[in-house]
This record gives sequence, C-alpha cells and structure tokens, in this order.
Amino acid sequence: MKIAYHVGRIVFGLWFLYAGIEFFLPYDLQPIGENPLTQEFTLALIHSGFMTWVKLAEIVIGIFVLLNRAMPLTMAACAPITFVIAYWNFVLEPGVVEYVFGVATVALNIFLLLPYRAYWLPMFIWRAKPDYGLSLSAGLVAIKLSSEHY
Repeated sequence: MKIAYHVGRIVFGLWFLYAGIEFFLPYDLQPIGENPLTQEFTLALIHSGFMTWVKLAEIVIGIFVLLNRAMPLTMAACAPITFVIAYWNFVLEPGVVEYVFGVATVALNIFLLLPYRAYWLPMFIWRAKPDYGLSLSAGLVAIKLSSEHY
C-alpha cells in the first residue's frame, strides 16, 4: 500500500503541477470545453482572474504533494478544486475522456486523503468541546506526535 500511495502521490502531484503551469504558458492549452455552458463557465473563471488563483493553488498543491509535505492540509486545500474538476467533467462536459479524468481526480484525492484520516476525522465530531484558551499546547502536542512518524 505504501508503494501505491507514493506512486499515486507522484502522479497526482505532477498532474496538478502541470495543470497549473500550462495555464501560464503561451500555448493556450487550457480546455474550455465543447458545450456553450462549459465555455461560459471556464471563460468566466479566466476573465474574472479567478482561474489564475486556481492555477497558482494547483502549482503550490502539486509542489507540496510531490514533496510529501503538509499532506493533510494540502489534500484538504485540494478538495474544492477537485470538486470543480469533477463538476466540469461529470455535469458540464460529460464524455468518456472527461469521466476518466473526473473519476481519476476524485479517486486520487480520496486515496491520498485516507492515510491521513487520523488528522481530519476529528473534524467530524458532532458536538466538539471548544478550547477557549489561547494556548497552542494542544496543537503543539499534535505536531510533536505527528513528527515522531518521520
């Protein structure tokens, strides 16, 4: 499983790094889709400047995934981008290739989240007790415990 994790991590990291970088290249490789609604959606992201921020996030996420650093946070930050990619591929521009890319994106995102479930599952506690103190000791203990794994 460890080898599969690292292969998936490298594929996902390179994929996001490439997707982010290619947007800034002069070759106009960003797909805008075939459907008019898909084109409107994509062009609205591009013309509003929001796509630039998305692509910068993809570059940062790709680098962090390739370096295997801050993975719980990195994969959580990747989730909204994955959601939009899935929406684009499954709803706005359905097709065989789009389904493959949509499924691959979602599957790899989930696959890379699973090894870190101990870090993000506590966020689903229904009635969590807040710590109103200003001390960071609880967070530092968690950081110390996680650093012992490496």
